[in-house]
Amino acid sequence: MTFKTVRDLETPSVLIDLDLMERNIALMQARCDDLGIQFRPHIKTHKIPDIARRQIEAGAVGIACQKVSEAEVFAAAGFNDIQIPYNIIGRRKTGRLAQLAKQADLSVTVDSKPVIDGIAAAAQAAGVKINTLVELVSLGERTGTTPDHALELARHIALTDNLRFAGVMIYPSDAAIRPRLLETLALLDRAGIPVETVSGGGSGAISEAHLLPELTELRVGTCVFWDWNCVAARYTSFDQCAMQVRATVVSANEPSRVILDSGSKAIHSETIDGQFGFIVEYPAARLHKVNEEHGYVDCSACPSPPAVGEIVHIIPVHTCVVTNLHNQIYGIRGERIEEIWDVAARGLVW
Repeated sequence: MTFKTVRDLETPSVLIDLDLMERNIALMQARCDDLGIQFRPHIKTHKIPDIARRQIEAGAVGIACQKVSEAEVFAAAGFNDIQIPYNIIGRRKTGRLAQLAKQADLSVTVDSKPVIDGIAAAAQAAGVKINTLVELVSLGERTGTTPDHALELARHIALTDNLRFAGVMIYPSDAAIRPRLLETLALLDRAGIPVETVSGGGSGAISEAHLLPELTELRVGTCVFWDWNCVAARYTSFDQCAMQVRATVVSANEPSRVILDSGSKAIHSETIDGQFGFIVEYPAARLHKVNEEHGYVDCSACPSPPAVGEIVHIIPVHTCVVTNLHNQIYGIRGERIEEIWDVAARGLVW
């Protein structure tokens, strides 16, 4: 079937407003340029080489991928500056990582000696050199390590064949982490270890990047589309959200029980204030529950509920996970479909 307009699409379908996406790409690049920071878009948001190319064409220095399998897709598509900001563990993964380093200029992040040693063994076996950044633990306390341990790891990397110490990484790079970053950089400087890259990241990282002048690059993914999470955090507004899920009302027998054809398999199951998405046409409605194929909407606060067969559009809570639920997404201008993108790295989470 040939799709010409959004009316040709079945629901649920994921729509990307191309005008908004292009504006978002240009604006993030301009903000980084103004700060003198390189931009490295995180492609886990869209998982689509064509969109990443648009970001590179706008001025991005390279890309970030969350997993080796994502990076393989983008290396095969011709991308040659790839960072994987993730601890890569296991011989099969590190073996594939080393083979990937033959195709692209690759950098990885680490926070312990076992991770370093596993990557080094694979790099030595493959005869490649891998750029390695040490991750500092942030206030989010996910992965990462302390300044003293970061120095120890940097020394270990510098003495390990086939690895090159390339710098430090932080996620999220909130301004409050600066004292820890400064301590780390001072320790490395006193030890005579040069730091080429200080990589920050996170959806809201650009809003505080001016308070972290040590940063040399930013990794941000959601800024290409934005989502309700980012609106709630005041990084953006609903009218800048480029992604919407087009859905159909399949049942509407009472105002407090309107059902959509879009459940957790279409919009995921993350929430904000107990809601699974923001319905553009009915801002007072509450998408308060999802099953796999059904979205439950309370429209009792709306002047009138939608009718059966009516089309509505949902701004998702978290855009990255929505992309990964769909085989294709559609780039539109108005109602005209200009792009049909296969989600090339869909499901590649290892």
